[in-house]
Amino acid sequence: MAKVAVVYWSGTGNTEKMSEYVKDGITGTGAEADVYAASEFNAKRASEYAKIAFGCPSMGNEVLEEDEFEPMFRSLEGQLGGKTLALFGSYGWGDGEWMRTWESRCKGLGANLVSEGVIANEVPDNAAADECRKLGTALASS
Repeated sequence: MAKVAVVYWSGTGNTEKMSEYVKDGITGTGAEADVYAASEFNAKRASEYAKIAFGCPSMGNEVLEEDEFEPMFRSLEGQLGGKTLALFGSYGWGDGEWMRTWESRCKGLGANLVSEGVIANEVPDNAAADECRKLGTALASS
């Protein structure tokens, strides 16, 4: 079974917590998961994985974090076609528009999303934790 990467950026710890739940879902299938902060992930590392879970909270006007995550993600766009992806993140306002935009962007790159992205309002509650684990399981099993 191939290893899966979990890559996230978190300002308050909420999306980091979600990444732990996604990892739990992946490892629960028997697959290996490597977890990286966005600053640790690059094109060379991305080339080592066919499956990647990306986590980023909604920032500002419902966009991806602009200083670390967005530049890292943009640098990978040429490699994401054909890869299997899962998306997750937390938010404090809005209605999840950033996730819908991000999903459309990934589909436009030719990536295969295992499901709709998982979002949590602020601190992930038990329901969000369960959804993150299911997301990890779906990614590892795809």
